Amino acid sequence: MSLEKKKVVFVGMSGGVDSSLSAYLLQQQGYEVVGVFIKVWHPDFLACHWEKERLDAMRVAAHLGIPFLTCNAEQTYKDDVAEYFIREYEAGRTPNPDVMCNTHIKFGAFYHFARAHGADYIATGHYAQTMLKESEPLLMRGVDTEKDQSYFLWNIAKEALAHTLFPVGALKKDAVRMLAKKAGIPTAEKDDSQGVCFLGHVDIYEFLSHYITLSEGAVLDETGTHIGTHRGAPVYTNGQRHGFTVFPQHATTHPYYVISRSIQDNTITVSVKEKTKEERGAHIALSQVRWFGTPPVAGTTLSVQTRYRQKPFPAVLKQEGDTILLEVTDLPELPASGQSCVLYEEDTVRGGGIIESDSSK
Repeated sequence: MSLEKKKVVFVGMSGGVDSSLSAYLLQQQGYEVVGVFIKVWHPDFLACHWEKERLDAMRVAAHLGIPFLTCNAEQTYKDDVAEYFIREYEAGRTPNPDVMCNTHIKFGAFYHFARAHGADYIATGHYAQTMLKESEPLLMRGVDTEKDQSYFLWNIAKEALAHTLFPVGALKKDAVRMLAKKAGIPTAEKDDSQGVCFLGHVDIYEFLSHYITLSEGAVLDETGTHIGTHRGAPVYTNGQRHGFTVFPQHATTHPYYVISRSIQDNTITVSVKEKTKEERGAHIALSQVRWFGTPPVAGTTLSVQTRYRQKPFPAVLKQEGDTILLEVTDLPELPASGQSCVLYEEDTVRGGGIIESDSSK
C-alpha cells in the first residue's frame, strides 16, 4: 500500500483486547487509524459500565497515539435491537440480538458515522475474514475455530462488508493476547466482554418483565396433563431444560425439556423423550435471506448452522416461490423460529436467513 496518501480506518473500540489489537495492527500496516467507541442504549433499571469500557478504549487510543471519537448509537440500538428483542419474545419467537446489533449498529450506524467523517474503511475485532471474488465481497470464518464469529455477521450489507477489515480474523486468541502484551497494550490481559450490555448482566425474565406481562402458567406433558408451573411462556425456548417447576409426583430421573409453547394460553409443553427425526421435521423455512456473491442454485448442498457453536450439518437448498427451504436428512435438533440460520460452503459464508419454521412434514 502506498503511504503517500494513507487510507483512513475507523476502528470500533469496545475496550477489549480484540479491538485494541486491531487498531494496533492496522497502525503497523500504515493506515491512518481513528479509534471510535460506540455508545449504545441500556435500560435505566440496570447497571451498565459503559463509562469504564470507554475509558479502557481511550487508554488504548492514547497508548497508540491515535484520535478517539464517540459514536452515539443509543436511539438506533433502542429501536432496532432492544425493541426487536422484546417484540420477538412477545410473539413467541427466539431473537438473535447479536446479529441485529451487528446489522444495525456496528455495520449500520457506526459504518455510516465513519464514512460521513471521511473513513475509507471500518474495522472491528471480530474473528472473521473477508475476500473479494469477481469484485464481490465475501465473508469467511475466522482462523480460530473456537472464536469464529461469522455466524453473527451474515446479515451485513454488501456495501459495508466491502469497506470492512477484520485484523484479528487470521489469528488465534492466544496469539492476539501475546501480540497485545508484546505491544504494551493496556487491555492485553483483560477478560473478554460479556456481549450486549443490557443482556450481559441480567437474565431474560428479569429484563422482559419490565416490558411485557409475564404470568405464571401451566407446564403440560405430551398428554396435556398439568404437571408443573412456569414463569411466563414467552421466556422459554424449545429444548430448554430449566426455569420451570415440575410437581413432585411427576418428577423423573430424566430431565424434562420444552418441546412447544402456547403464548395465547400461556402454557409450555415438556417431554423427557427426544423427538424422532420425523417429528423434528425434514425442512427448515427461511425468510429475509441475504446472499454473498452469486446465490447458489436449487439442489446445492450447503453446510448449515442454526445456532452459534453448533456443529454444522448438511442441507440441500430448495426454493418454493419466494420461500427458501432447506431439506435436511438428519436434523440434529429442532431449530428455533426467529433464530438465524447461516449457510456455508466450506469456510465461506454463502448467506443466511431467519428461521420461520421447522416444517414437521
